[in-house]
Amino acid sequence: MAERKLLFDGPANVPVSLVLAHGAGAPMDSPFMAHIARGLGARGLRVARFEFPYMAAFRADGRKRPPDRAPVLLESWRAVVAELERPGLAIGGKSLGGRMASLIAAEDGVPALVCLGYPFHPSGRPEKLRTTHLEHLATRCLIVQGERDHLGARGEVDGYRLSPAVRIAWCPDGDHSLVPRQSSGRTAAQNWDLAVEVVAEFLSGSAREEPAA
Repeated sequence: MAERKLLFDGPANVPVSLVLAHGAGAPMDSPFMAHIARGLGARGLRVARFEFPYMAAFRADGRKRPPDRAPVLLESWRAVVAELERPGLAIGGKSLGGRMASLIAAEDGVPALVCLGYPFHPSGRPEKLRTTHLEHLATRCLIVQGERDHLGARGEVDGYRLSPAVRIAWCPDGDHSLVPRQSSGRTAAQNWDLAVEVVAEFLSGSAREEPAA
């Protein structure tokens, strides 16, 4: 297996506080991932990013591949957690990366979980929910979700049964990458900055009761 590469942001003299995995179709240094990681780093948090094997292979040879099967993705997560494990370590990620992190949190337990655009169901299949493990999750969890995310919009998610440990921060008019429509009067950067703000507050333990409107 190729050597795992980690991308770090934030002060080097503090423990890693958050490990992030990418979504299904974009790498760990996509504009979204870079904005979130650098924003949290600028707030004094240590952030580590990594890639699943299929994305690392694409980076190496330029050949696009579908995501690895769940057992491979979960094993990748376990290996990274074992490598970076320390008190207070939080895990999470964008879409697929966050979903896999949530499964790790449900089975092993971690101090905190951050999901950025959680895929509550497959595209066009709102009846096929991916929430069973979230109904009984004990880990403190923050989900930052776009209000019009096609994998879980506000009108849908508000009716889901989720554990009291799960909190949701809504990004106004955001899609699955939290990007709003131009007609909303907001920009992607504004929503991404909002995500940085609520994640930083959540990880510091000083999140508001209602982190976003």
